[in-house]
Amino acid sequence: MRAAALNARDFMVIAHDPIYPGEHVQDLVPCADGAGEIEKVGEESKWKVGDNVIIHPNAWMEDTGEVLLVSEIKTAGAASDQGTLRQYAIWEDEKLVRAPAHLTFEELAALPACGSTAMNALFYGPQELKPGMTVLSQGTGGVSCFAIQLASAAGATVIATSSSDAKLAQARGIGATHLINYNSHPNWEEEVLRLTNGRGVDNVIEIGGAATVEQSVKCTKQGGLVSLVGFLSDSKKSDLVPALIFGAKTVRGVFNWSKPMIEAMAEFVEKHKIHPVVAEAFEWEDAKAAFEMLNKQSAVGKIVIKI
Repeated sequence: MRAAALNARDFMVIAHDPIYPGEHVQDLVPCADGAGEIEKVGEESKWKVGDNVIIHPNAWMEDTGEVLLVSEIKTAGAASDQGTLRQYAIWEDEKLVRAPAHLTFEELAALPACGSTAMNALFYGPQELKPGMTVLSQGTGGVSCFAIQLASAAGATVIATSSSDAKLAQARGIGATHLINYNSHPNWEEEVLRLTNGRGVDNVIEIGGAATVEQSVKCTKQGGLVSLVGFLSDSKKSDLVPALIFGAKTVRGVFNWSKPMIEAMAEFVEKHKIHPVVAEAFEWEDAKAAFEMLNKQSAVGKIVIKI
């Protein structure tokens, strides 16, 4: 292993937060995201020594039309499945994905979870993203940055929201066309409608959860999609039913990703020469500081640990 990247669930796991299910064993190696170089192979392996790879960290290997249950998708760095924050790991052939050739190991480690989640939300829902569509991406975390990059590379117009003008400037730098500071515009859904001439967006990458989903539905166009990815806010009572029915809108829970999705994401990233946004790359001995930064939820893009 050459690098591992952090996700919010990694902190939930090591903190034994009840919001992330599973009986996590003692001395668990954390992290689902990782990248490395093949040092040794079995006799029938399709890989060769020196190949650079990223890790497919869960058990959803095929697109069969059915999403696996939570209990069926065993993910590295949780329960009893050891993660990627280690110097050496033995992986089965099918757990590895060819690495895009233009990226560093730190950038490669940032790809799997957030890149594949964004890929799932944009291209695998009831309406596949096409050029000319409009996407709203909330915030500048890992999934949000990938959503901006993938959507803009696909020819979509991207609207980005954040609480910080500095973060919004970074969002523009990776492909966002329109920027909304939701502190300056607390009713940001109205600004989205203004930017889209009252029509609304085709797809919202919904990160906030209960506190923001009502606004997301309001600024989604007739027949549009809200891709529910995160739950960063506390519960809030909302009545979405009339807006969903009369707007013929869909709210889709985006849960995990299959191996074909991560392979398609890696190919897309290589084709468009996309560089993942890495907030900071910590040295191996500074792993604790990396988790502290993750807990502050202030980073733009992904936090990575070099191995």
